Amino acid sequence: MKPRVLLLSTVHPPTDPRIMYKIAPSLARDYEVICVLPKIINGLEKNAFETMSLPFFQSLLLRILFCHPVLLWKCLRFRPAIVHIFVPELIPVAFLFQWLGAKVIYEVQENLYKKFSIKRFNKAIIYQQLFKFFDQTARKNFNCLFTEHAYLNEYKNLPLTSAVVHNYVALPFIDRYFGKYERQIKQPPVFFYCGVISMERSFDVLVEALIKLKSRYPDFEMHLFGKLQFDMTDAEELPDFEEIRTNLFFHGYTDLKNALPYTRGATAGIALLKPVADYMDSYTTKIFEYMAVQLPVITSDFPLYRDVVEKSGCGFCISPYDSDNLAKKLEWLTENPEKAKVMGKNGRNSTETYFNWANEEQILLNFYRNLLKPKKSEF
Repeated sequence: MKPRVLLLSTVHPPTDPRIMYKIAPSLARDYEVICVLPKIINGLEKNAFETMSLPFFQSLLLRILFCHPVLLWKCLRFRPAIVHIFVPELIPVAFLFQWLGAKVIYEVQENLYKKFSIKRFNKAIIYQQLFKFFDQTARKNFNCLFTEHAYLNEYKNLPLTSAVVHNYVALPFIDRYFGKYERQIKQPPVFFYCGVISMERSFDVLVEALIKLKSRYPDFEMHLFGKLQFDMTDAEELPDFEEIRTNLFFHGYTDLKNALPYTRGATAGIALLKPVADYMDSYTTKIFEYMAVQLPVITSDFPLYRDVVEKSGCGFCISPYDSDNLAKKLEWLTENPEKAKVMGKNGRNSTETYFNWANEEQILLNFYRNLLKPKKSEF
């Protein structure tokens, strides 16, 4: 009988790519996996693992009062061998599973010590203090899994085994929903953005650049997939926003497999982040997804990003505040389609060689196997 694994989050969307399209399928070959996320529609797709749905609340207090009890009521009976939590608010719940005999993996996907400064919700001082207390307790008692090496600067001298499993792109998933084919870049140009949409992620700079571009390409399209982290009234207050409003297509948060077709024929994928919170220390996974679908990448000039994009020859790293340069790069890619295609192919080659989930999957599986290895007797 396969060991049972619970993957738990009260925050991630039901189609979170890392959990649903990478970790769960990878583990399902060797484990009985039960993935518990908010708003999952059971039976919608045929998976090699079981799914269970939780209610979703934006408020942390409401999640603790209503979502956590539902999670415990549904999951305690499973008696898993391993519980893998993806959000720190589940640390108290994880201790209960540990008391019942489960091994616990605490996955750190962001440096909240730096991130609280830009959070819009659930950032009260009491929440920050509780996070610090439970995080310090968890790192002493749980096996930690990190998505970035930079997080090890915060999480030092851990007493238990830890590992870094990057959130690189799953190429079989990309190819299934995007397909491999010779790129045919559209005219007028189409630009693509996928991820959280916020001013910290240079939405204001993007608007400025597109306004400048419109004089040359009045019919361009800008497709944006992701949750808005500001009110649309904030966007409307940006200078000359109305000039390009009809060129912008806001799709909201969308399952990646439904967003991928929009990259066909696109000129560039944009992933600009300002140097706030932990952004300089962590990859935006969208870079690798753009590379996988042969989109030239325009991203921030952080050393971490330059090490990927410039070495791969797959795009440009620019200041996330420089709208003039962004407009110039978009114009250059539009006017040099053959060179843009070469950049796209370079990016794909790099993901096939270095930045793919297949490499990270082996680290994940070895980490799991080592957790369940019987301890050697001291006698």
